[in-house]
Amino acid sequence: MPSVLIATRHGESTANVEFQLAEAAGALSVPISCRDADIPLSLRGQQQAQALGRWWAALPSGDRPRSVWCSPYVRTAETARIALAQAAGLGAVPVTLAVRYDERLRDRELGVLEMLPKAAIEAKHPEEAARRRKMGELYYRPPGGESWADVALRVRSLLRDVCEEEAGRPVLLVAHDCTVLMLRYALDRLTEQQLTALGPVHNCSTSLWRSQEGRLRPDGWNSVDHLAAATD
Repeated sequence: MPSVLIATRHGESTANVEFQLAEAAGALSVPISCRDADIPLSLRGQQQAQALGRWWAALPSGDRPRSVWCSPYVRTAETARIALAQAAGLGAVPVTLAVRYDERLRDRELGVLEMLPKAAIEAKHPEEAARRRKMGELYYRPPGGESWADVALRVRSLLRDVCEEEAGRPVLLVAHDCTVLMLRYALDRLTEQQLTALGPVHNCSTSLWRSQEGRLRPDGWNSVDHLAAATD
């Protein structure tokens, strides 16, 4: 298995900003017309990715990722590219280090609920809102979409490949809120109650696991201390 496994969520995206505004206003729509996969980082998200790269460069040499696996979505690809360029510019990694894109790290697919604020789901799909509350996030699957458990299945598949191909190396995974949650769910063997108590994964946060006694064991969760200068 990897000597160190680091997971991060992409930097703040333009959709993150629009959804925050919509939720605060109780709006029924957001001004986003592109695919979820094509949503880019906001300016703040780009600054967060730069801060992630500086954090990467400041790690002890044995912990600095020598391999990057990334969701193919635009916001994750931008995060990986910016962080890698920052770390390489500080001499922490070779400029030739390549990013490996893997669709198993993509965001959760929400089907008919895609791009709908909470108020819109309640207004347009009240039966789905009720079913979601009854089933809970781990098992609720919207029509045409995925449950958290569905995402966990592909995350477990990815982890098998990462462990086989990256043995003894520090690895960085650049993914999404739900994907990082499912990484912790799988690696730390959480119960449903422990999982749902975690709360959201912060943009460009860092979560770390170390290889110890035949397992990847947690050594930090959802930390954003390195982002202080990027969020002032």
